[in-house]
Amino acid sequence: MRRPAAIALLCLGLAAPAPAAAAAPPPGWHPDVGAARAWAAQRAGDVSFAVRTERRGWSSRGATTYRSASVVKAMLMVAYLRRPDVRRRPLRAEERALLAPMIRFSDNGAADAISARVGMARLSALGRRAGMRHFGPYPVWGGSAIAAVDQARFFLRIDRLVPRRHRRYAMAQLRGITAGQRWGIARAVPRGWRIAFKGGWGRGVTREVNHQVALLTNGRLRVSIAVFTADNPSHGYGTATQQGVAARLLRGLERTAKGKLVRVRRGLGWPRRAR
Repeated sequence: MRRPAAIALLCLGLAAPAPAAAAAPPPGWHPDVGAARAWAAQRAGDVSFAVRTERRGWSSRGATTYRSASVVKAMLMVAYLRRPDVRRRPLRAEERALLAPMIRFSDNGAADAISARVGMARLSALGRRAGMRHFGPYPVWGGSAIAAVDQARFFLRIDRLVPRRHRRYAMAQLRGITAGQRWGIARAVPRGWRIAFKGGWGRGVTREVNHQVALLTNGRLRVSIAVFTADNPSHGYGTATQQGVAARLLRGLERTAKGKLVRVRRGLGWPRRAR
């Protein structure tokens, strides 16, 4: 075996990067649904949520449907990247100039352009592919009907729904949401976990909603979470509700993190696998 030429990173006792492994649920963990439901009951407005791992799901009013606002932009990106004329070629500069702002900055003009290229039929097809039971596309994308259980199911495997050629690009957008929109779930991420997410908010026909859906990853471990709120007294109130629900649902997840980084001195070879 060749000796490492530089510092290695050791997580959970694994000395060398392992081949890609199948995704798995966090061992021994489950969301604190009772605490999250109790917190939601104290808040004004309408709250629903859902959590999924590779083996099961939990929810509270998870089939309740809302207008999507900008949450549906994640679906628009995936549906566009799955188009037959897009999936096997590099993205063009003008496509990147629409997709990145649509996701990272939630740009509505870019979403209008991508939505026109995707169409309702492709958006519906993606919903079926993802196993959504309550999704309903709408000609004006922000009016699409979404439910927490569907979005949690979609985000749990969102990277797998993107063609392999575009997978890294798509996840970079969802992980690169601008700092000014990293509220709610994004402020409740446990240590050791990484977030890819999309939010949606607005008033009028969207009932002063504030929604977020996220994929949390830690190595091969993954958890998805959706927290939807409506009829909020204000935008800030909705984000606080969202953060409180997420923090309670994700309680204890930090204990499943892979561990701290460990330096391995040059020339000593790889440490033995921990047992």
